Amino acid sequence: MPPETVNVYAPEAVANPGFGLRRGVLSPMETLAQSVSAIAPTTTPAMTIPLVFAMAGNGTWLVYLVATLAMALIGALIGCFARRSASPGSLYKYVSSSLPPWASGLTGWALLLAYLGTAASVAGGFAQYANVVIHDATGRIAPPVVLVALAILIAAAMAYRDIRLSARSMLWLEAASVACILAIVALTLLRHGFHLDKPQFRLQGASLSGMRLGLVLALFSFVGFESATALGEEARSPLRTIPRAVLQSAIGLGVLFVVCAYTEVLGFRGQSVTLDQSPAPFHILAHQAGVNLLGPAVDVGASLSMFACVLACLTAAARVLLLMSHHGLAHARFTRTHSRNETPHLAVLVTALVTVVVTVALAARGVSGSDIYGWMGSLATYGFLTAYALVCLAVPGFLRRRDELTPLWTVLSIAGVVAMLLAIAGSLYPIPQGPYRWLPYIYLVYLAAGWAWTVKQNSVREKSSRR
Repeated sequence: MPPETVNVYAPEAVANPGFGLRRGVLSPMETLAQSVSAIAPTTTPAMTIPLVFAMAGNGTWLVYLVATLAMALIGALIGCFARRSASPGSLYKYVSSSLPPWASGLTGWALLLAYLGTAASVAGGFAQYANVVIHDATGRIAPPVVLVALAILIAAAMAYRDIRLSARSMLWLEAASVACILAIVALTLLRHGFHLDKPQFRLQGASLSGMRLGLVLALFSFVGFESATALGEEARSPLRTIPRAVLQSAIGLGVLFVVCAYTEVLGFRGQSVTLDQSPAPFHILAHQAGVNLLGPAVDVGASLSMFACVLACLTAAARVLLLMSHHGLAHARFTRTHSRNETPHLAVLVTALVTVVVTVALAARGVSGSDIYGWMGSLATYGFLTAYALVCLAVPGFLRRRDELTPLWTVLSIAGVVAMLLAIAGSLYPIPQGPYRWLPYIYLVYLAAGWAWTVKQNSVREKSSRR
């Protein structure tokens, strides 16, 4: 049965391994690029680490170390599924294989919001950093509405056209931006000499409450690291390359973030402007290291990294929507794939449309790029943490049915669920100020609507199967 006419309520349609996507075309490096780009690694040293420093101070490096360990744990639990199952549905498919339909439905809707929220968030960040680059070059700035719209629409065109073009573009964009960061970090460490920064290792002035709040922000640096799981149909040897990509991105970039956090705090010690007050911290670090040209290069790299993240999120969101439509949770038209490009073109178009409408509306109302980044990123984080917690919860049942469950995996599963619940609680208390206090309610209303729709569609599907 061709994808255009598939019966989304038929059990054989769900079990059918063919989704009309280009099979086995992505190399291990291209698969890894999906997860790396969704994290947008240049964004963390440039924007997120200074925010974490404002709360955690000299404990910033430790906060990122703890976040790395937490994400490595989640990555290992995701690997339980990724080594045994591959599909374009990402975490949604994993949860549906073990937990009841309502739980898998919640995972799908949470993950869809997470990817679209992240795409909108980094589109706002792209506008901010692109204007820094434009202002340095011309003395002028471009309208943020135009910049966010261009970023999303160009990314959508690439995701629509060719998955290999998208993956290779993401790979090179991220490699170039991270190279600039590493150069400044290495030169800064060399300038300060090979010795331990005692105030950081003694956690001088850092408080437990500040580090806890900083941990929530640090976890946002990693969200999207699992997005390679959405390439189960298109990755080469997916049962091997996808779990590796997930763990490599979590651990590899975690090490990068820890080193960057340590270096940035060290580099700003004794400066008149503190790390959290600097609008462009790598400009100052580059100047200290005697490589002034690398400061603007990091701004360019941050812009490219955020664009690559928009592309990665639209790629992953479209594939989640594709599988959700195969399961009857979205319109049957989204099961279709392009006859020549072999991409979920309709799903790409609708996810891009939703993202551009939300982001342009915020920019048109005068919301700054940094606020768009913060608001939409925080909303997306709730979706990711929900999906991660449900995946952790699904692991014991999945392994038990395969007679592979051990006490160690049970303990790790419980630890993963607890870690995600604590992260969610940490984002709610103390009660944040301004728009951030309303985001949990917006998320809960969205999730309730998704749950109600899931229950309704499952009921329709059950009645259809009895006929």
